[in-house]
Amino acid sequence: MTPEIIGAFFSPFSFASCTNDSRAVSLRIVPSAVNAIAMTSSPQIPLELDAQLCFALYSTSLAMTKTYKPLLDKVGLTYPQYLAMLVLWESDALTVKQMAERLNLDSATMTPLLKRLEAQGFVQRMRSKEDERQVHINLTDAGRAIKKAIRGIPAEIFCAAGSDAERLLKLRDELIQLRGSLMEHNET
Repeated sequence: MTPEIIGAFFSPFSFASCTNDSRAVSLRIVPSAVNAIAMTSSPQIPLELDAQLCFALYSTSLAMTKTYKPLLDKVGLTYPQYLAMLVLWESDALTVKQMAERLNLDSATMTPLLKRLEAQGFVQRMRSKEDERQVHINLTDAGRAIKKAIRGIPAEIFCAAGSDAERLLKLRDELIQLRGSLMEHNET
């Protein structure tokens, strides 16, 4: 993790140094606007809620979902359904397994979500003729048409975030990198 990323997660403090002796790993935190660090090992973060990266990500995710809710309510979608539709708009005619992989979910989680989308008329689920274990998901005309109705939602989210687009796109890229690192770590 770069010093800039670490500093962004734990401001208003910057990390002056990390030391690693035979007894323990320690972190010296100094209040400062400068985000300089020479990390040699993992810092010891205080066991306080607001000091936790996981809570910052979790609570931000909840706030983001809450911001999407009234916008998606207008078209009758939940946030998970919106994500599934985004995947299908990128590439129609996927299997449930392919969609689950793209959304980092398990297939069992996808089934009820896709059943609801089918009941709303946005997708059609069809068993594969070659392998009945596979279910293919296709957009319907209504599923393609709803894309036009929600095209402005990402711009509304950017506005609600109260930051410039460049900063938000950089944050998104850093989060994607963080997700990849965590997923790689979890595979080992």
